[in-house]
Amino acid sequence: MPELEHKRILLKFSGESVAGNDDHGIDPKILDDMAASVKSCKDIGAEIGIVIGGGNLFRGEKLNEAGMDRVAGDHMGMLATVMNGIALRDSLERAGIKTRVMSAISMSGIVEHYDRRLAIQLLSDGYVVIFTAGTGNPFFTTDTAGCLRAIETQAGLMLKATRVDGVYDSDPELNKEAKLFDTLSFDEAITKNLKVMDATALTLARDHKLPINVFNVTKSNALKDIICGKKVGTLIS
Repeated sequence: MPELEHKRILLKFSGESVAGNDDHGIDPKILDDMAASVKSCKDIGAEIGIVIGGGNLFRGEKLNEAGMDRVAGDHMGMLATVMNGIALRDSLERAGIKTRVMSAISMSGIVEHYDRRLAIQLLSDGYVVIFTAGTGNPFFTTDTAGCLRAIETQAGLMLKATRVDGVYDSDPELNKEAKLFDTLSFDEAITKNLKVMDATALTLARDHKLPINVFNVTKSNALKDIICGKKVGTLIS
Protein backbone atom coordinates (compact mmCIF):
# COMPACT_ATOMS: atom_id res chain seq x y z
CA MET A 1 0.00 0.00 0.00
CA PRO A 2 1.44 3.43 -0.95
CA GLU A 3 2.50 5.64 1.94
CA LEU A 4 0.43 8.79 2.45
CA GLU A 5 2.27 12.09 2.42
CA HIS A 6 -0.96 13.95 3.22
CA LYS A 7 -3.53 12.07 5.31
CA ARG A 8 -6.26 14.72 5.60
CA ILE A 9 -6.96 16.91 2.60
CA LEU A 10 -9.54 19.39 1.36
CA LEU A 11 -10.46 18.91 -2.29
CA LYS A 12 -12.00 21.82 -4.20
CA PHE A 13 -14.02 21.04 -7.33
CA SER A 14 -15.37 23.84 -9.49
CA GLY A 15 -19.01 23.77 -10.49
CA GLU A 16 -17.95 24.05 -14.14
CA SER A 17 -16.01 20.79 -13.90
CA VAL A 18 -19.24 18.97 -12.96
CA ALA A 19 -20.83 20.05 -16.25
CA GLY A 20 -18.22 18.22 -18.32
CA ASN A 21 -18.20 19.37 -21.94
CA ASP A 22 -21.50 21.22 -21.55
CA ASP A 23 -21.78 24.83 -20.49
CA HIS A 24 -24.16 24.01 -17.67
CA GLY A 25 -25.93 21.18 -15.89
CA ILE A 26 -24.55 18.04 -14.26
CA ASP A 27 -22.76 15.27 -16.15
CA PRO A 28 -23.28 11.96 -14.26
CA LYS A 29 -20.13 10.46 -15.81
CA ILE A 30 -18.01 13.31 -14.45
CA LEU A 31 -19.45 12.74 -10.98
CA ASP A 32 -18.70 9.02 -11.23
CA ASP A 33 -15.12 9.80 -12.31
CA MET A 34 -14.76 12.12 -9.32
CA ALA A 35 -16.11 9.40 -7.04
CA ALA A 36 -13.66 6.84 -8.45
CA SER A 37 -10.76 9.25 -7.87
CA VAL A 38 -11.85 9.89 -4.28
CA LYS A 39 -12.33 6.14 -3.67
CA SER A 40 -8.78 5.37 -4.79
CA CYS A 41 -7.55 7.77 -2.09
CA LYS A 42 -9.94 6.48 0.57
CA ASP A 43 -8.72 2.95 -0.10
CA ILE A 44 -5.21 3.91 1.09
CA GLY A 45 -6.46 5.70 4.21
CA ALA A 46 -6.91 9.34 3.19
CA GLU A 47 -9.39 11.58 5.02
CA ILE A 48 -11.17 13.81 2.52
CA GLY A 49 -13.28 16.92 2.78
CA ILE A 50 -14.74 18.40 -0.41
CA VAL A 51 -15.91 21.87 -1.35
CA ILE A 52 -17.79 22.14 -4.63
CA GLY A 53 -18.78 25.24 -6.56
CA GLY A 54 -22.07 26.00 -8.28
CA GLY A 55 -21.12 27.74 -11.52
CA ASN A 56 -22.57 24.95 -13.66
CA LEU A 57 -26.07 25.72 -12.33
CA PHE A 58 -26.02 29.43 -11.56
CA ARG A 59 -23.70 32.36 -12.14
CA GLY A 60 -24.75 35.65 -10.65
CA GLU A 61 -22.45 37.95 -12.61
CA LYS A 62 -24.78 38.53 -15.56
CA LEU A 63 -27.82 39.02 -13.34
CA ASN A 64 -25.77 41.35 -11.16
CA GLU A 65 -24.80 43.36 -14.23
CA ALA A 66 -28.49 43.48 -15.16
CA GLY A 67 -29.35 45.01 -11.80
CA MET A 68 -29.95 42.05 -9.45
CA ASP A 69 -28.85 42.66 -5.88
CA ARG A 70 -25.41 41.08 -5.30
CA VAL A 71 -26.45 39.50 -2.00
CA ALA A 72 -29.49 37.84 -3.60
CA GLY A 73 -27.31 36.50 -6.40
CA ASP A 74 -24.74 35.12 -3.98
CA HIS A 75 -27.46 33.38 -1.97
CA MET A 76 -28.73 31.73 -5.16
CA GLY A 77 -25.17 30.63 -5.94
CA MET A 78 -24.88 29.04 -2.49
CA LEU A 79 -28.02 27.00 -3.16
CA ALA A 80 -26.50 25.78 -6.44
CA THR A 81 -23.51 24.36 -4.52
CA VAL A 82 -25.90 22.39 -2.30
CA MET A 83 -27.49 20.82 -5.38
CA ASN A 84 -24.05 19.81 -6.67
CA GLY A 85 -23.14 18.46 -3.24
CA ILE A 86 -26.21 16.24 -3.13
CA ALA A 87 -25.45 14.93 -6.64
CA LEU A 88 -21.83 14.17 -5.71
CA ARG A 89 -22.94 12.46 -2.50
CA ASP A 90 -25.12 10.12 -4.57
CA SER A 91 -22.16 9.14 -6.77
CA LEU A 92 -19.87 8.61 -3.78
CA GLU A 93 -22.42 6.48 -1.95
CA ARG A 94 -23.00 4.34 -5.04
CA ALA A 95 -19.22 3.80 -5.06
CA GLY A 96 -19.48 2.48 -1.50
CA ILE A 97 -18.09 5.58 0.24
CA LYS A 98 -19.69 6.83 3.45
CA THR A 99 -20.57 10.46 2.78
CA ARG A 100 -22.21 13.38 4.55
CA VAL A 101 -23.19 16.77 3.13
CA MET A 102 -22.97 19.85 5.34
CA SER A 103 -24.34 23.27 4.47
CA ALA A 104 -23.41 26.67 5.87
CA ILE A 105 -27.11 27.52 5.42
CA SER A 106 -29.52 25.51 7.55
CA MET A 107 -31.61 23.07 5.46
CA SER A 108 -33.06 20.62 7.94
CA GLY A 109 -34.18 17.35 6.39
CA ILE A 110 -32.09 17.87 3.22
CA VAL A 111 -28.49 18.23 4.40
CA GLU A 112 -26.83 18.77 7.76
CA HIS A 113 -25.98 22.18 9.11
CA TYR A 114 -22.22 22.80 9.21
CA ASP A 115 -20.66 21.87 12.54
CA ARG A 116 -16.86 22.01 12.72
CA ARG A 117 -16.44 19.52 15.57
CA LEU A 118 -18.82 17.01 13.96
CA ALA A 119 -17.06 17.42 10.62
CA ILE A 120 -13.68 16.60 12.17
CA GLN A 121 -15.17 13.56 13.91
CA LEU A 122 -16.76 12.33 10.68
CA LEU A 123 -13.49 12.71 8.78
CA SER A 124 -11.70 10.73 11.52
CA ASP A 125 -14.40 8.04 11.29
CA GLY A 126 -13.83 7.52 7.56
CA TYR A 127 -16.58 9.66 6.05
CA VAL A 128 -16.10 11.96 3.10
CA VAL A 129 -17.61 15.29 4.11
CA ILE A 130 -18.91 17.62 1.40
CA PHE A 131 -19.09 21.27 2.50
CA THR A 132 -21.68 23.33 0.61
CA ALA A 133 -23.23 26.82 0.58
CA GLY A 134 -19.82 28.47 0.69
CA THR A 135 -19.12 30.29 3.94
CA GLY A 136 -22.80 31.11 4.37
CA ASN A 137 -22.03 34.76 3.66
CA PRO A 138 -22.23 36.80 0.45
CA PHE A 139 -19.13 38.32 -1.20
CA PHE A 140 -16.96 35.25 -0.53
CA THR A 141 -16.04 32.71 -3.22
CA THR A 142 -16.08 28.94 -2.89
CA ASP A 143 -12.26 29.08 -3.12
CA THR A 144 -12.28 31.11 0.07
CA ALA A 145 -14.76 28.64 1.57
CA GLY A 146 -12.41 25.81 0.62
CA CYS A 147 -9.46 27.44 2.39
CA LEU A 148 -11.61 28.19 5.42
CA ARG A 149 -12.94 24.62 5.74
CA ALA A 150 -9.45 23.19 5.22
CA ILE A 151 -8.07 25.31 8.05
CA GLU A 152 -11.04 24.61 10.33
CA THR A 153 -10.84 20.84 9.85
CA GLN A 154 -7.04 20.79 10.21
CA ALA A 155 -6.35 19.54 6.69
CA GLY A 156 -2.68 19.43 5.75
CA LEU A 157 -3.22 20.30 2.09
CA MET A 158 -5.84 21.88 -0.14
CA LEU A 159 -6.15 20.58 -3.69
CA LYS A 160 -7.79 22.69 -6.39
CA ALA A 161 -9.00 20.62 -9.33
CA THR A 162 -8.95 22.47 -12.67
CA ARG A 163 -9.17 21.70 -16.38
CA VAL A 164 -5.48 22.54 -16.99
CA ASP A 165 -2.21 21.14 -15.64
CA GLY A 166 -1.60 23.79 -12.97
CA VAL A 167 -0.95 27.52 -12.70
CA TYR A 168 0.32 29.33 -15.80
CA ASP A 169 1.58 32.86 -16.41
CA SER A 170 -1.35 33.33 -18.83
CA ASP A 171 -4.42 31.40 -19.91
CA PRO A 172 -3.13 28.17 -21.55
CA GLU A 173 -6.44 27.68 -23.34
CA LEU A 174 -5.83 30.96 -25.17
CA ASN A 175 -2.02 31.11 -25.26
CA LYS A 176 -0.16 27.97 -26.37
CA GLU A 177 3.11 29.51 -25.18
CA ALA A 178 1.88 29.96 -21.61
CA LYS A 179 4.45 28.94 -18.99
CA LEU A 180 3.53 26.40 -16.32
CA PHE A 181 4.80 27.07 -12.79
CA ASP A 182 6.00 24.07 -10.78
CA THR A 183 5.96 26.06 -7.54
CA LEU A 184 4.82 29.50 -6.43
CA SER A 185 4.82 31.44 -3.21
CA PHE A 186 1.53 32.91 -2.03
CA ASP A 187 2.91 36.42 -2.48
CA GLU A 188 3.90 35.64 -6.08
CA ALA A 189 0.44 34.25 -6.86
CA ILE A 190 -1.16 37.38 -5.39
CA THR A 191 1.15 40.04 -6.88
CA LYS A 192 1.24 38.41 -10.34
CA ASN A 193 -2.59 38.28 -10.31
CA LEU A 194 -2.53 34.81 -11.86
CA LYS A 195 -6.28 34.26 -11.43
CA VAL A 196 -5.82 30.84 -9.85
CA MET A 197 -7.82 32.01 -6.80
CA ASP A 198 -9.07 35.30 -5.46
CA ALA A 199 -6.73 37.26 -3.20
CA THR A 200 -8.89 36.65 -0.12
CA ALA A 201 -8.50 32.87 -0.45
CA LEU A 202 -4.75 33.08 -1.10
CA THR A 203 -4.19 35.47 1.80
CA LEU A 204 -6.15 33.24 4.17
CA ALA A 205 -4.13 30.19 3.11
CA ARG A 206 -0.84 32.11 3.39
CA ASP A 207 -1.60 33.40 6.88
CA HIS A 208 -2.43 29.89 8.11
CA LYS A 209 0.38 28.15 6.19
CA LEU A 210 -2.03 25.98 4.18
CA PRO A 211 -0.30 24.72 1.00
CA ILE A 212 -2.43 24.56 -2.16
CA ASN A 213 -1.83 22.11 -5.01
CA VAL A 214 -3.45 23.02 -8.33
CA PHE A 215 -3.81 20.05 -10.71
CA ASN A 216 -5.65 18.74 -13.76
CA VAL A 217 -8.72 16.80 -12.63
CA THR A 218 -8.85 14.85 -15.91
CA LYS A 219 -5.43 13.21 -15.41
CA SER A 220 -5.77 9.66 -14.17
CA ASN A 221 -4.43 8.99 -10.68
CA ALA A 222 -3.42 12.66 -10.21
CA LEU A 223 -5.20 12.99 -6.88
CA LYS A 224 -3.74 9.75 -5.52
CA ASP A 225 -0.26 10.65 -6.76
CA ILE A 226 -0.36 14.03 -4.99
CA ILE A 227 -1.39 12.68 -1.60
CA CYS A 228 1.37 10.07 -1.91
CA GLY A 229 3.95 12.84 -2.32
CA LYS A 230 4.47 12.95 -6.09
CA LYS A 231 4.87 16.29 -7.83
CA VAL A 232 1.80 16.97 -9.95
CA GLY A 233 0.62 20.39 -11.12
CA THR A 234 1.60 23.55 -9.24
CA LEU A 235 2.27 23.79 -5.51
CA ILE A 236 1.56 27.18 -3.88
CA SER A 237 3.15 27.48 -0.45
